Amino acid sequence: MAISPTEVRPEPASFRDPANRVFHVGDEVLRGLDTRAAEHWRALTGSRFFPALVAAGKVCATEDAPSTLVPATTGAPWAAVLRHERIPFVSHPYEWSFSMLRDAALLHVEILRAALGEGFTTKDGSAYNLQWHGTEPVFIDIGSFEPVRDGEAWAGYRQFCQTMLYPLMLTAHLGVDFQPWLRARVDGIEADELRPLFGGARRLRPGVLTHLHLHGAMQQRNAAASTSDVRDQLRAAGFSRELLLATVRGIEKLVRKLDHRPAGTHWSDYQRTCGYSARDRVAKEQFVAASVAAGARPRLVLDLGANDGRYSRLAAGHADYVVAVEQDPAVVDELYRKLRSEGQRRILPLVLDLADPSPGGGWRGVERAGFAERASADVVLALAVVHHLAIGRNVPLPEVIDWLAGLTAPAGAVVVEFVHPDDPMASRLLANKPAGLFPDYRRDTFETLLAARGRITERLELPSGTRTLYRTVMGG
Repeated sequence: MAISPTEVRPEPASFRDPANRVFHVGDEVLRGLDTRAAEHWRALTGSRFFPALVAAGKVCATEDAPSTLVPATTGAPWAAVLRHERIPFVSHPYEWSFSMLRDAALLHVEILRAALGEGFTTKDGSAYNLQWHGTEPVFIDIGSFEPVRDGEAWAGYRQFCQTMLYPLMLTAHLGVDFQPWLRARVDGIEADELRPLFGGARRLRPGVLTHLHLHGAMQQRNAAASTSDVRDQLRAAGFSRELLLATVRGIEKLVRKLDHRPAGTHWSDYQRTCGYSARDRVAKEQFVAASVAAGARPRLVLDLGANDGRYSRLAAGHADYVVAVEQDPAVVDELYRKLRSEGQRRILPLVLDLADPSPGGGWRGVERAGFAERASADVVLALAVVHHLAIGRNVPLPEVIDWLAGLTAPAGAVVVEFVHPDDPMASRLLANKPAGLFPDYRRDTFETLLAARGRITERLELPSGTRTLYRTVMGG
């Protein structure tokens, strides 16, 4: 049965390349190709490198879409339609830790190097071309592959620098977190923005002179030149595919050198200092595991304030996929490194400030969907989070409950911990606030608000007597 155009939902992040467009039909992810892009796809499937990358999980699984899924689109009359595997949770580069961005960059250049060896290149170099299966990056922009032409530089080089190399250099060389910089501009960090930070002796740090200062100077020199003029100049200078491949190898070597191991922070040692007794910890773990396992197997679990991933790992034993959210980039990076060493493909760690989550961004504010729009979780874990939002960040309790409810799928469950005002951690936060500022921060008020948004199915007071856990089916 043919698909009606009314069932087709264009992907808001896919519109910049007129040769192809991603859209959704139900749970299916499809990509329409124009005539030239369809020719490139046929050549790509006949290559050796591309099927090998797909088999290794480094490029998203892709096939020709069955005829029943080829919709009568209202846009261009596509010459071919492909079907992609669905990524469990779409994230953005400004939600990744340093090691995540570096591993994604390394995969990008590995794929480019493999493509060049068989006469292909990628016309894009954006970090947004990659997503994740847990801690394994995967390249998703199949429409980016095209035959390489002699005498041409890598068309995606500038994008790669702005969205991957420059952010990595900012953190590795200066110790500055790149996430706010990438979140501020969807196209990444411009060379002109970064160059003033790398004057003097800093110019000699790995990659700075070649990829920042010289690259910026070349951009300025060729600002008025057309693409064909630059191509002719490169050919006249003897630029060849071999030189391009050597350049890519040099970029890969540089990215491997870049590293960042920040000093310990308050949150990196939180599990040791948070004040749980051994009995509290055992009771909490049992409650969380039972709450996630209750009912149908969750497709997606959000662990808000995941810290070292203790409860994300518990949830992963009962769910298809877990997104572990933590504010501190250093904590997320450490968690990512550990999960990657374990070969974990069902837990995705992300950097996110719960009081300032990723908004919609890019063109018309929808090109990159906000965190709430991407969530729709079957289970939301909010453990030792509410007091940090309500007291530490002055978010009213009704707002906190409404936000948690908004992150769940229909009939989704929230597993939430309420830290009583007399708990040592809550008392510490309250001591730094004006007296009487939070009269409604009470257990009875919290329970009333929670019950108004859903049905409390389980309740457990931890042995310490100052913390209570709840499992609530929202809207139930």
